[in-house]
Amino acid sequence: MAQIAADRAEVDGRTMRRVATASLTGTTIEFYDFLIYGLAAALVFNAVFFPSMGGPEGTMASIATFGVAFVFRPLGAILFGHYGDRIGRKATLITTLMIMGTSTFAIGLLPSVESIGKGAVVILVLLRALQGIALGGEWAGAALLTTEYAARGQRGRYSMFPQLGPSLGLILAAAAMLTTFRLMEPAAFAAWGWRIPFLASAVLIAVGLWVRLKIAETPSFKKVQSAGTRSALPFVGCIRDQWRQVLLSGGIMAVVFGAFYTGASFMVAHAVGTLGLSMSQALLGVIVAAFAMSLTVIASAWLSDVLGRRVVLLIGAAFGLVAGPLSFAVMEPGSFASFALGNSLMLCVLGLNYGPIAAFLPEMFQAKYRYTGAGLGYNIAGILGGAVPLVIAEDLLARWGTDGIAYFLSALAVLSIGCLLMAKETSGVELDAEPALA
Repeated sequence: MAQIAADRAEVDGRTMRRVATASLTGTTIEFYDFLIYGLAAALVFNAVFFPSMGGPEGTMASIATFGVAFVFRPLGAILFGHYGDRIGRKATLITTLMIMGTSTFAIGLLPSVESIGKGAVVILVLLRALQGIALGGEWAGAALLTTEYAARGQRGRYSMFPQLGPSLGLILAAAAMLTTFRLMEPAAFAAWGWRIPFLASAVLIAVGLWVRLKIAETPSFKKVQSAGTRSALPFVGCIRDQWRQVLLSGGIMAVVFGAFYTGASFMVAHAVGTLGLSMSQALLGVIVAAFAMSLTVIASAWLSDVLGRRVVLLIGAAFGLVAGPLSFAVMEPGSFASFALGNSLMLCVLGLNYGPIAAFLPEMFQAKYRYTGAGLGYNIAGILGGAVPLVIAEDLLARWGTDGIAYFLSALAVLSIGCLLMAKETSGVELDAEPALA
């Protein structure tokens, strides 16, 4: 144990800054690609890919394609978890970045339904599935970059860097959409202008690859590699030895994905279609909310080193119990200010729960299963909090209006609180000294 601590103490500040930058840059770019789709689905994909449905039905159909990625994310966690635990974190992260960037660029080139018929929808769904597979393998690797380099007592603060990726990616995505929309006529934006933010991802991917190619493999994986303890089938070993941690981590993250889906996609469509805000107001409101989320990610990640991961996460999940109904009530007046405030409350739920997770989930798993286990638990939560709401959202809205969406988030918060109460605190453990805690 003393040797492990000494090894990490030798990691200098320059190396940690490089690792933090690589983790932050990569996740920001990947989430830009992932979330630009959600915004386009809420704003223009109904006319481009579902023109025959029209109105709210077309919007809900386009948003439903956003949820396809959540279904495929666990597959990405298993696939890239295998290679991340077998060949290393760095090479796997470079691969996920390339797949995400290629898929996003291809969506920007995809012809409309009017041009090639229903085949456009099929291709769109396939590309969205590839995005899901890529992001399913991305998050765990980015989290492991910082967590496996950082010393005990500092893992929480360094884990904030990959966790800032979604909020910064959302800010970039919304800003790209907003700028493109403001620089052209609405008809031109709907016809072809929406493609520009997708095609621009090629530049971001090049930057991300340049940054990630400069980092070395993590200390934890080097130890597993030198000791010859790599698992031949990490998924099988993880399910056999640490299935409880996988299930608990999925439940803990459920409220995160519920807030993510609601704040990053549904709220945008709700602002334009129900509250009567303009597209510019909706996108600007998302940017404001994403900044609020960034602040809560930073605060919660730092506090998790002081108070412990579970305490901070319990506070965030408890806020999730009331945040749904509160957010919709706040934005009810239908003004820009009320929408920005209501969506900020929603994304603060995400930020409070998201900050410590990049340290907490990796700390729950043994090094030889860590990429697979952390990624699998994280992306199982994506089905619970991301895919399921998209499947039942239309029925919830028809029966209970926005209260149905709001209280579904409350139900996910109850699940997360229950799983947190069954989990153990991990902030004080030496990362590779012994089997991880449940």
